[in-house]
Amino acid sequence: MKVLVINCGSSSLKFQLIDSDTEDVLAKGLCERIGIDGSQLVYTPLGGKAANHDKITTVTPMKDHTVAVSLVIDALTDQDNGVIDSLKEIDAVGHRVVHGGEAFSTSVVIDEKVKDAIRDCSDLAPLHNPANLIGIDACEKLMPGVPQVAVFDTAFHQTMPEKAYLYGLPYEYYEKYRVRRYGFHGTSHSFVSARCAEILGKDIHDLKIIVAHLGNGASLSAVKNGECVDTSMGLTPLEGVIMGTRSGDIDPAIMQYIADKDNKTLNEVMDILNKKSGVLGLSGGFSSDFRDLEAGYNKGEANCIRAIETYCLRVAKYIGSYAASMNGVDAICFTAGVGENGPMVRRKICEYLEFLGVKLDSEANSKRGEEMIISTDDSKVKVLNVPTNEELAIARETVRLTRG
Repeated sequence: MKVLVINCGSSSLKFQLIDSDTEDVLAKGLCERIGIDGSQLVYTPLGGKAANHDKITTVTPMKDHTVAVSLVIDALTDQDNGVIDSLKEIDAVGHRVVHGGEAFSTSVVIDEKVKDAIRDCSDLAPLHNPANLIGIDACEKLMPGVPQVAVFDTAFHQTMPEKAYLYGLPYEYYEKYRVRRYGFHGTSHSFVSARCAEILGKDIHDLKIIVAHLGNGASLSAVKNGECVDTSMGLTPLEGVIMGTRSGDIDPAIMQYIADKDNKTLNEVMDILNKKSGVLGLSGGFSSDFRDLEAGYNKGEANCIRAIETYCLRVAKYIGSYAASMNGVDAICFTAGVGENGPMVRRKICEYLEFLGVKLDSEANSKRGEEMIISTDDSKVKVLNVPTNEELAIARETVRLTRG
C-alpha cells in the first residue's frame, strides 16, 4: 500500500510517498513560496523506478496549493525521475492537521463533517488549519475517490485530565470558548514515546516517559502508562518552553506593559512574542538556529551563551515538574532538530537533573541524530535520543484507518 503524506503550511507543502509494506520512503519533497514569487518544488526520488536519487529543484509558479499538489503528482509519475507509473498507485493520503480541538482524540477518515470541524478550529490555528483544509481540498479534486485521513497534532494530548488542561481563568471561558491547553506536536510525542518503550524492551503501559521535542518549535509531554497526562504548549503553540522565535511562558502583564511603553497594538506585541522572541530575541537577534548559537557559545560570545543557558534551564524546569506530576520518571527522550542533534543542549539540560539520578554517557551523548540510549548503565533514569518520524506515524495511521 502506497501512502502520500501531506503537510500543508500557509505557503508551503511538504510531502513523502511511503510504501507502507516496507515503510520505505519512495520520494519526498517540498513546495515552497506557494502564492508568492519565486515558488519552487524541491523533489528527491528515493526508490521505485526513478532513474536517479538526486535532489531536483524546479522553479515554477504555484498560484495555490492545488497547483502544488498537481506538480507533486507530476513529479511522482515522471517518466525519468518518478517513482510510480500512475496516480492509481497512490492508495491513500494522510494529512497532518494542526488543530482538532476537543472534537478529535484520534485520527479520522476525512468527510464533510470532519472538514467542518477542522474549519471550526481555524480561529485556534489561523495560520495552519485553513492551509491544511486547502491541501485536503486539492487532493480531493485531483484524486477523487482516494481515501484521505486527518492526523491531528492535538489528538494525542486529549487524554490529559481536566486538572492539567484548565487555566486559572473564570470557568465560563472554557464553557463558552473552550479556552484550555490543547498541546501540539502530538504525532511526534506519540511516535517517540512508543519507540522509547520498544528500545527499552518494556511495555509502554508500565512506563513514565518525558518526551522533549526540541526544534525551532519546542514542546514537552508527560506520558504515563502510554497516555499523555500533561504537555507544555497550550491553547496555541506560543505557550511552554523558550523556542526559536517564540517567547514561551511569560507574565501575561508583559504584553500590556510593552504595548503601553512602545505604543504598540496587541497584534504587534503578539507578533513580537511569536516571531522576534525566543533564542532569537535573547541572543539580540543573532540567530534562532542552534547551530549558530552553539558555534557562538564555543567562541565565548555573550549573547549566544545567554540564549543557550536560559533555554536549557527552562527545559530542565519542565522536565522536573513533569517528574513531579507523574510521581517519578523512567525515561527522558530527546527528539526533533535540536533534541536529536544538540549534544551541548542535552548535556546542559541533564546537568540540572542529577537529583533524579540522571547520569549521561558523554561519549554516547556526543553523537548527533542517532537512535540510542545516551545515559550510563547505572543511571536511575534512562535518557534516550530518539529521532522522530512524523511522516511515518501519519502513514501508519492512514493505513490503519483505510486498509480493508
